[in-house]
Parts: sequence; structure tokens; C-alpha cells
Amino acid sequence: MQSESEKIFLNHLAQTSPHPLMLEIEKAEGIYLYSKQGKRYTDMISGIAVNNVGHRHPVVLEAIRSQLDKHLHIMAYGEYIQDAPNALALRLSQLLPEKLNCSYFVNSGTEANEAALKLAKRITGRTELISCLGSYHGSTHGSLSVSGNEKKKNAFRPLLPDVRFIRFNQIEDLRFVTEKTAAVIIEPIQGDAGVRIPTAAYMMALRDRCNETGTQLIFDEIQCGMGRTGKLFAFEHFGVTPDILTIAKAFGGGLPIGAFISSKEKMALLTHQPMLGHITTFGGNPVCCAAALATINVLAQQELLLAVEKKGALLEEILRHPAIKEIRRIGLMMAVDFQSEEMVQQIVRESLENGVVTFWFLSHPASFRLAPPLTVTESELKEAGQIIRASIEKMAASA
Repeated sequence: MQSESEKIFLNHLAQTSPHPLMLEIEKAEGIYLYSKQGKRYTDMISGIAVNNVGHRHPVVLEAIRSQLDKHLHIMAYGEYIQDAPNALALRLSQLLPEKLNCSYFVNSGTEANEAALKLAKRITGRTELISCLGSYHGSTHGSLSVSGNEKKKNAFRPLLPDVRFIRFNQIEDLRFVTEKTAAVIIEPIQGDAGVRIPTAAYMMALRDRCNETGTQLIFDEIQCGMGRTGKLFAFEHFGVTPDILTIAKAFGGGLPIGAFISSKEKMALLTHQPMLGHITTFGGNPVCCAAALATINVLAQQELLLAVEKKGALLEEILRHPAIKEIRRIGLMMAVDFQSEEMVQQIVRESLENGVVTFWFLSHPASFRLAPPLTVTESELKEAGQIIRASIEKMAASA
């Protein structure tokens, strides 16, 4: 028998799949979700890489409350000088390399990627876009066009023309980047493909090839950024800086905000020929910017970042089991591979029944994802990890 709230959810809210998790959440705090029935769930996916500082972090809440007492939305992006966007842009410029000194705040990750692609075309005067097989950059038309999952794209064609795909982490494919290429868009760590980590040699060769051909290099750090890998930005692992950086998800500490970031010189191209080369009504919302500033100040703490790899290694050790084909991990970003999608679904369901939220990958359904809040303690990790391992053992016994 469906409850009244379940009926509303299923009939009056658009659904993304035939099988939503259907958790009825009353509140959230730290790494925990609480249902209306009083059950506690450990969020081991951070709302899909959003709650890197946990749910309702006190520093973020205080920043939101402070901004609420001043003003909410007052004008479309780019017209008024406001303290919250100013402070956020300045802080990002302090944390990023000099060539990434100018931010444009938007509403989401897919909008950040859409705008980054537009900027690359404006800079170069070219049209060709190159992305990687297995990539995921969003679900709007432009972002979907450069995402590498054909199964998710085919129903929505035609998409952007002049897009081609290369293999991730294959240096020989970089020959396809030419003087015709406006941009290469790439995740420094592929997320939806199941946590694919490139070599430093590949990333350096990619940077060199883009330099040789005058191609803009776009790093999509929407999922892998904001401390998830043990560094504030994932590209820091490789000693390579992009021409354009996109961030979102965990950036807002639970509120919706994204950004595309480049040099002041390049970003200025969006102001003329045509004017309003990119425009957004709610981008740079002051409450979201205040939350984002508080979030990155928490995430930039070296003590927190240094603990990420240790915590990830602990969780990986707890989970190891003969039924697992492979674990791919960097920091607290992890994919656990099994023989089949059905095995993963069984583990996800069993873990959920026992109070731990895990999830799968769109482009690699034979893996489940783990990306707990970076603020998780070792004791919390042990408790959740043991529940997941017990789910793996139960699945393996019934296989």
C-alpha cells in the first residue's frame, strides 16, 4: 500500500528511472540521513558527490544564515556588485593557478560545461570538440553531445555536430587533436565510467598536444573536484593546468551552484561580439555563493585533505573480498567491480536495507560507487564498510 507522499512523489514529480530508491527523508546531519519512519541511513555516496563536507555543515549553515539576513536574488548575473560573489571569486583566484583567475558562476555542472564549450569556440573560432569515450559531462544538449555514453544519447539526436571521441588515457589517440579542434573536454578522473585514473604521462602529453595545436583544454572537475581525491582540485595530482576549469556538485555544500573558470583575458570575450555571450538569471546567487565560500574554506584545510587518502585506503581494505573483480580508487572516490549488474543491484539493495546508501554508475552498472563525505570518521567508515562487506558476502553466498 502506497503512502500519500509516495503517491505524490510517483505521480506528480517527474521520475528519472522506473526504480527510484524511495527513501522518505525527514532530515540529514553529518554523514547520516533520517527517514520519516525514524530509520538512520549512512550516506556513503554524498548525494552523488555533493555533500563532501557532510550534510548541514555548521560553517556552511552559518554562512547561509548570515546572507539570508542581507538579501537573496536581486539581479541577473553580472550587473550588480555583491559581497558574496566577490568574496567567492577572490578566494578561488587565491586557490587556483594564475591562469585561472576569473570565475563565472552558474547554476549547475551541465551549465558550466555548456558555457565552457561556448567559451572555447569563442576563443579559437573553431567548431570541433573532442571528448573521451566513457565520459559524462551532463544531460543538456551540448553536455550530452560530448558525453561518451551512446545508450544515453541516441534517443535525443541530433545533438551538436563536429564532435569526436578518443580513448581515455591512450596517448596515441591524441593525434586526433589538431588545428581544427576548439577544445578537448576531459574529466581528470573519469567518474561515471567507474573511477578511471589516467597516468601523469598521458595528462602531460594531452597538455602538450593542446599547446601545439592551440586547442583549449577543459577539465571537468564537477565530480572529482572539491577535495574528493585528497587534493582540492584533481588536476593537482598531475602537474597540469587546464585553460578552462568547470566545478559544481560539492562546490555549494548542498546548494546549487557551478562555475567555469579561465583567465580574465579569455572570459572578457563573452562580453562582446556578441554582448551577453553567456548569461544566466540565477548564476551567482548570493546565498549559494556564501555557501560555496564556506564550503571551499572547509575543504581547503590541509588536515582534512591529508586524511582523505588514509580514509579511502581503510575503506578499501575493509571491503576486499574474493567476489570483487577490481577496486579502483583515488582518495574517497571508489568503484567496486563485480561480474554483473545484477550482483551490484543485490548489494545496493541489501546495504540499503541495513542502513547504508550506496549506488551504481550510469555508464558502468557492474560497479557500485562509494564517495562518502570527506568529514567521515574512521569509526564511521568501519561501521559502514562492514555492513557493505556483509552485503557482498550475502550476495556471493547466493550466487
